[in-house]
Amino acid sequence: MDVRRIEDFTGGWFVGNFEPSLLRTPDFEVGLKIHHRDEYIAPHIHHHVTEYNLLVRGSMRVNGCELTEGDLFILHKGERVDAEVLTDQAHVVVVKVPSIPSDKTLCEP
Repeated sequence: MDVRRIEDFTGGWFVGNFEPSLLRTPDFEVGLKIHHRDEYIAPHIHHHVTEYNLLVRGSMRVNGCELTEGDLFILHKGERVDAEVLTDQAHVVVVKVPSIPSDKTLCEP
C-alpha cells in the first residue's frame, strides 16, 4: 500500500495528465477542490473538457443555481462557469474528461 497526502499535489489535482500525479493519464483528471467564501473563482470556459462535480461539503452558487451538499453537477464543454462559495468552505470532488490541463479560458466577470 502507498499512502500520500493531498498536500503533495498541485491545487488538489491528483490524477491526470500532469505531474505530480498518482496516476498519469490523458483520459481524465480527478481533484479535490477546497474553495473558501472569500475566494474569487474566475469565470471560465473549458472548450474540450466536460467536468463532473460532487459538492461534498458546503454550498455554492454555480451558473445561478444554488447547490448544497450531495449535489452532483455537470459543466459541459463550451459552457461558461460562474461560481461563488456561499459557506465558509466548499469541498468539491471534480472529474474532468479528458485530461487537458491547459483547457481553461478566463472570461470577463
